[in-house]
Amino acid sequence: MPAMHFTVRWPDSSVDVCYSPSTVIEQHLEVGKEYSVEEFTGLARRALQEASDRVALKFGYACSSAQDQSGAIELKAEGFLPDARPVRVEKIEALPVNH
Repeated sequence: MPAMHFTVRWPDSSVDVCYSPSTVIEQHLEVGKEYSVEEFTGLARRALQEASDRVALKFGYACSSAQDQSGAIELKAEGFLPDARPVRVEKIEALPVNH
């Protein structure tokens, strides 16, 4: 299952590199697109839950890293007002597979 990093720029111009255990993130977020904080948080939450569910189907247990990442995104989002500048998805890339 290919893991992904997705890089986001928050309304305060800070940048986070986030983790997804699955390529499903590409079905929910688009590189170069800007989202309201609320929309981004909801899309990321759904994508990371779907990714965790895929891990559970394959390995028999949910992905705690996806759950942790979702929590970190929601915590950061709480620090912005509803009318804050948008969140921009700057990059989505597959992580190298270690053999």
